[in-house]
Order: sequence, then C-alpha cells, then structure tokens
Amino acid sequence: MVVFMHQFCLSLPGSSLVRLEGGRIMKILFTSCFQWRADHLIKPSNEYWFKCLDLDENGQLTPDEMKLFMRSSMSENEMPFEDVLRPNTRHDCTRGPFKLSLILGNRMETGNDNADASSSSSNSFYTFPPLPPIILPRSPSNQEEGNIPPLFDPPLQLALRNHHEIMRQSLKEQYILRISHFFDNPLGGFRINDAEFKSVITKKVCQLPSFFSAALFRKIDIKSSGIVTRDKFIRYWVDRDMLTMDTVTQMYRILKQPDHEYLSQVDFKPVLQELLETHPGLEFLKTKPNFQKRYAETVIYRIFYHINRRGNGRLSLRELKRGNLIPAMQRVDDEEDTDGVLRYFSYKQFYVIYRKFGEVDANHDFLIDQGDLLTYGDGALTSRIVARIFEQASLCPIAPRKFTCEVARHMNYEDFVYFLISVEDKSSEPSVEYWFKLLDLDGNGKLTPGEMRYFYEDHAKKPVSFEMILCQIIDMIAPEREEYITLRDLKRSDLSRIVFEVLSNRGKLLAFDDRVRFPLPRRRLQGHQHPDLIEWLRFVDKEFESMLIDAEFISSSEDEPMEDWGEPIEEMHD
Repeated sequence: MVVFMHQFCLSLPGSSLVRLEGGRIMKILFTSCFQWRADHLIKPSNEYWFKCLDLDENGQLTPDEMKLFMRSSMSENEMPFEDVLRPNTRHDCTRGPFKLSLILGNRMETGNDNADASSSSSNSFYTFPPLPPIILPRSPSNQEEGNIPPLFDPPLQLALRNHHEIMRQSLKEQYILRISHFFDNPLGGFRINDAEFKSVITKKVCQLPSFFSAALFRKIDIKSSGIVTRDKFIRYWVDRDMLTMDTVTQMYRILKQPDHEYLSQVDFKPVLQELLETHPGLEFLKTKPNFQKRYAETVIYRIFYHINRRGNGRLSLRELKRGNLIPAMQRVDDEEDTDGVLRYFSYKQFYVIYRKFGEVDANHDFLIDQGDLLTYGDGALTSRIVARIFEQASLCPIAPRKFTCEVARHMNYEDFVYFLISVEDKSSEPSVEYWFKLLDLDGNGKLTPGEMRYFYEDHAKKPVSFEMILCQIIDMIAPEREEYITLRDLKRSDLSRIVFEVLSNRGKLLAFDDRVRFPLPRRRLQGHQHPDLIEWLRFVDKEFESMLIDAEFISSSEDEPMEDWGEPIEEMHD
C-alpha cells in the first residue's frame, strides 16, 4: 500500500510538494490527496495543509494540535516537541504550515543525521524519502498480546477520520461549484451532438480526447434520454469517483462493457468511428465508408499487437497502463494530420499495410493461402518459414499465434497485419517473441543449432557454410550458454533482427554476406524521438514512396476503388 501511495502521488498536481510527504501525513490523509489529484481545477496549497492540522477548525494552529500529531509520529528518543517550535527549526522549515507539516507528519532523523543537517543544503527536502519496510503481522500465538503498539492513539484516529470526511466532502462541493455553470443553458444540459459537450465537458472538464465524447455521453445517459444534465454528470463522474482515477483507468471504464473486466476489439469501435467523423486529417474518407472501416480495423489490430501481449484478444487494465496508447490518443486529438502520430493512427501507415495486403491477395477474396504468402517481397521468404507461419492456422500447440481466420489453412486481414509488422519491424519486442516462437520448433524455449540449421538449409543459395553463420550469430547475440539461444538472449541484443533475417529471408542473407546493413542515414538515427520505430518507419517511407511513383495504381484507385473484402470487425468477433 505504501509503495502504491508513493507512485500515485508522483502524478498529482503539485507533485514536487507531495513527493516530500513520504511519512505519516501522507498515510492518514491519503484519500484526501485522491480528491485533489482528480480535481485539476482545485490546486493543493498551504491552506489545505493548515486545514489538515487544524482539528477543531477554529482557524488557529495551536501547540496542542501540533503535539497531537507529534505524539503519534515521533518516539521519546527523537526530536522533542519543543525543538519543533524553536526559531531555527521554523527557519529551516520555511513556507509556512506546509513545511511545518513535514515535521509534524514525518519521522525526523536523529543522531548522526542531525549533525549532518547543518551541512546539508535546503534541497534535501526535495529528495525522495526511502520507503519504510513492510512488516507483516504475526499470528497471536507467536507474539505476546500488547507487544505491538497501535499506529495511532484512539482519540487521534477518530479525529482524523472525522476530519478526513469533512475535507473530502468540502473538496467535492468545491469541484461541483466549479463545473455547475457549464450546465446553465435553456436545455439544462447537453445533447450528444452538442459541440459544447465535446469541447467543454469531455475535453476541458474530464480532460479526455474529444473523440471520447459520444462514448462518455452514453455512459452517463444510461437510460438513453438524450440529455446529460448536471445531476447525471455528478452521479457518474463525482459520486462514482471517476474524477479520482488516472486517465488510463478513466478511459478503460468508459470503453469496457459493464459485465467485462477487459477490453475487446469491438469496444474501440465507437471512439474510432467518432475520430473518423470529426478529425480534419481524415475528412477525405467521409465519402468512402469502406476505407473508413478498414482504417479503424487496422488501428485496432495494431493496438492489440503491441499492447495485448498475452495475445488472447482481451486487453486488461494492467496491459493498457503498460502500453503507450493513451499518449497516442491524446496526440492524435491535438494533431491536424494523423501522419504526425507515429503510433497506431497514421493514415500513411494504414495505406501501406492495406496496399501490401492487396498485392499478396491476388484474387481479392480477402484471404491469403500459403502460395500467396510465398510471393511476399518478391519471394524473399523461404518455403520452410512460410510453412511454419501457416502452422498457426492449425491446432498446433506450439504455434506462435493462432490465426483468427475461420477458413482452414488461410490467413485473413488481421492475421496479415500481425505478420507484416513482425516481418518488417523485427526489432520490436512483440516481433522478437513472434520470430523466436517460429524458429523454436519444439517449443522448449531454446533455439538450438539444429533448429537454426533446419531453416538455413532451405536457402537455395548459401554464400557461406552454416558453421560460419552460426559462429557469427553466437558472436552477435553473446548468449548466456553457447549451446542454445533463449528469448532473453535475443531481447537483450540489438542485433537479434539479423538472426531472423539470415534464417528466413533470402535477400537479407545475401545482404548480410556482403556486409550491407541497410541502415538509416546517420542524421536520422541521431536524436530520434522513437528509436524503437526506426525500422518500421523506414519500411513505411520506402514503400509509400514506391506506391506514389506507381502512376498506374494511382489512376486506377481514383477510378475504381478497391473492393470491400471480408466481414466487418463486429461480425468477426462476436
């Protein structure tokens, strides 16, 4: 619990002040801190800490009240209470009652630490305090009764509990007063298509991306009356403690179904539909609903590829918090051009993915078989690696990822998106896991020389012997044991992608033999904001430029758009 409170308070407004509160005050006032985390309109101040210490609420902080806190947070061998009120102490703890609360609410260091206090700078207050050890209570049979003193004296416990409830209610009332005037209109609220609900309530008050507006409206208007009033908003956002949650949890609760504890692909459909309808960078797609649908599906597939690491199609809150989806959503909401967002939402990246699928799917049935995939990249992939990829379509228990396609021995668009990202971005962690499982034929977690030889011998042209290739692989990866390579070894190495390319791609094998690495120009590598996306962005840029040069495709796409193959996402994942 203490670790959670430390981590939570680091994200609060005014976190430079809260970071100091690592001791008793932070524990007893934890829920109050929750309130001003969510209410960005009410900022913490010295007044807040004064009210925390002023138990009788008479506007005066008396020595008796301070001594009550001191008695709970210090032992007799530590700093005497009289020393707290000395002029030197008040001078060291400037800035009024807030700094004084540090002494009243935290245990003070004594002994040799006091001797070093004079030599320490005033910046010592801004160091993060160490976490106290977690002490598990022993069973009554193994300890003497009354051996462990209570955390607080009973009178102090009761006073703090009552004081906390008063403070919590006061902060709620202040928050409600701040937002009530937004609902002062002839309608007494907002309809789902009102621009004010999107710009004011969703964006300003709730601080969510604007394309969450419709989803938020439906969560508040549970009876589908068509209007969100002030009272409805307060019942959902304040009374259900939505305002006390972090942004990731807020979005998670808005998107998920009431009876689920995870997000499915269908849950993202409403927000992406609103994004397509309102984003200026996607306005040109309004007359092409088929491509709107494919764009939304591609975004969803990419989200689940990178964030749903368990690959079960159920995105948990924990996975969502570990991922980078929320910053990308906030970024695309602020950008006028989706190509300015390098993760998930770039239309240029969707364009390349969809075009590559069309190139492989020659008969346009929205299905790819093993023969179709052999044509990918002008036949660059070996037949054994393609056969191994299509084991995912069977019931093979050690397949890297099960195909979602319901047609036997075929790959659908979702399966192709997973394949394409893994093939062209071998440096990402999901891709490393994908390729390791492909090469690990027996699924024992060890990539042996025998397994590597099996894939290497499928190359028609072998510029060097396998023994020489194996020596170079061992030198590049530097595994913990030379007898085999583990997933951990590959994740630790920056050269793991070369191993996958040498064993699976004919063209890359020849390039490796010629010592051609196809690196990005130096000027693009240095200071890149997204070093984990370099390989992927390089592929997208190269393919997009090639597609633009293809004048025949441009003219045909203007006159005869691609067919809308396949089933929509809501039918694919009932």
